[in-house]
Amino acid sequence: MSFSRQVTLARRTRLSGHGVHSGQPVTLVLGPAPENHGIKFLRKGLEGGRERLVGATHDAVSASELCTIIGDHDSGAISTIEHLMAAVYASGIDNLLVEIDGAEVPIMDGSSAPFIALIDRVGVTKQNAARRYLRVLKPVRVEKDGKFSELVPYTGGFRLTVEIDFPTALIGRQKKTLDLTPQSFRDELQHARTFGFLKDVDRLRQAGFALGASLDNTVAIDGDTVLNPEGLRYGDEFIRHKMLDAVGDLSLAGMPILGHFRSWCSGHRMNVAVLEALFADRSAYEIIEEKRAGAPLGQALPRVAAMACAPARD
Repeated sequence: MSFSRQVTLARRTRLSGHGVHSGQPVTLVLGPAPENHGIKFLRKGLEGGRERLVGATHDAVSASELCTIIGDHDSGAISTIEHLMAAVYASGIDNLLVEIDGAEVPIMDGSSAPFIALIDRVGVTKQNAARRYLRVLKPVRVEKDGKFSELVPYTGGFRLTVEIDFPTALIGRQKKTLDLTPQSFRDELQHARTFGFLKDVDRLRQAGFALGASLDNTVAIDGDTVLNPEGLRYGDEFIRHKMLDAVGDLSLAGMPILGHFRSWCSGHRMNVAVLEALFADRSAYEIIEEKRAGAPLGQALPRVAAMACAPARD
């Protein structure tokens, strides 16, 4: 299936779980959406039986400290969207309606794999409208406290280079580069779980976070030890999860990115900030359709088949 046309889900499907921060039960229903609809969340079950539609775009982000939140808290926000959004982006879905009956996307096992499996269950279908891409034309960078995130031009599709450095020998300094395609996401990132430190649990819970965190959905770290009896899924699961988070956050561009994302010790906040900086400079990007982009770009674009917030801090 070529990326030259927009893609939506083939039919409706659902999934239930609980929020990692709220601890509350929640059900998602993913369903097809019309051309040029984008990815939107329909928050249901609000006071008085109200519903609210929120677009999954960078300008809808209301908070991004421990997870990515879209929408306004008073009128119905949706939090911890990044793992679902990474799966949607990596599956090549342009148009989707996500119905949710709670305030937080379920954490499941702390990775994107359950959402990839959910998409696999029903498959995707092509639509008639041409797909649009966001091409980075010049470097855009945000920095804070020695950390940075940037987007720079890249002719090979969408590449990520993410680097982290934690003061524990278990993690230390890790770096990974990946050209993102549906298959590379499946092979390299989808199973990487969110992680957190035992020393932070009491403070987070007193602040109303991590109320649903457990060894079933979070890699728990105590000093230089992983507490989960099964251990890590990858030797470098930590950097892979940070990269997964970046894919989910950068999906809030609202269309696939043609460029290279690079970061040093960043997190949700700076992932979103670099999108804001990009869109603030109209000379830094262009929006294109593959049909008029020419052969070199078309050859570089990935191809897709029907496939298949974290306690860790910024």
